[in-house]
Amino acid sequence: MANKLQIQGDESVLLCVTHSNIKSFSADVRFSLQMTVEAVKEKLWRKCGTSVDSMCLELYDDTGAKVSDLSDNTRPLGFYSPQDGFRLHIIDLDPSSVTSGGWLEDTSLVEKYKISDEAYDKLDDNYMEDLCANIKVGDRCQVEPGEKRGVVKFVGRAETLAPGFWVGIQYDEPLGKHDGMVKGKRYFDCPPLCGGMVRPDKVKVGDFPERDPFEEDEI
Repeated sequence: MANKLQIQGDESVLLCVTHSNIKSFSADVRFSLQMTVEAVKEKLWRKCGTSVDSMCLELYDDTGAKVSDLSDNTRPLGFYSPQDGFRLHIIDLDPSSVTSGGWLEDTSLVEKYKISDEAYDKLDDNYMEDLCANIKVGDRCQVEPGEKRGVVKFVGRAETLAPGFWVGIQYDEPLGKHDGMVKGKRYFDCPPLCGGMVRPDKVKVGDFPERDPFEEDEI
């Protein structure tokens, strides 16, 4: 009952955002309670540089006690009953992330990942469309971070994801999260755990053949 009241009452909440890899990073950010957890991650990505796929979120109350893991990307933020003054903690799971190693402690270096809330709110279905001009289904590609290789299986808008253009990848190895089906919608077919949906700015197409699993053992 409390969850429903939280969503129907105040339309937004002001949370203090902190980051596991950037100890000096702290920002007060206002979120709509109607936003899905995935949309919250999209917004935070632009503020700290941690990719959506590598981001875990934890919610703490104003006493420092942990309230919940925001583990379901499809839930609205209001489901977790956050209140003004609560803390939203970002955990970056990617060891090759730009935020790893603590070298981004100078938060001025994080500025390049920020866009204004107004600009974020204006994102529409054409977001990153220009970056898809040279990406087509069947292209070999490499995905950052991690230099993961694969083949492009989908390019376009994804109705079950945030607005804008997405690229569906079939990775050469089981480095993905699904088989081409995302939130009940099938965008392409591939073996289990070989599929990923990423923004086109993470994809580089070109001569990226499958890696020889034994090449590192050669002298």
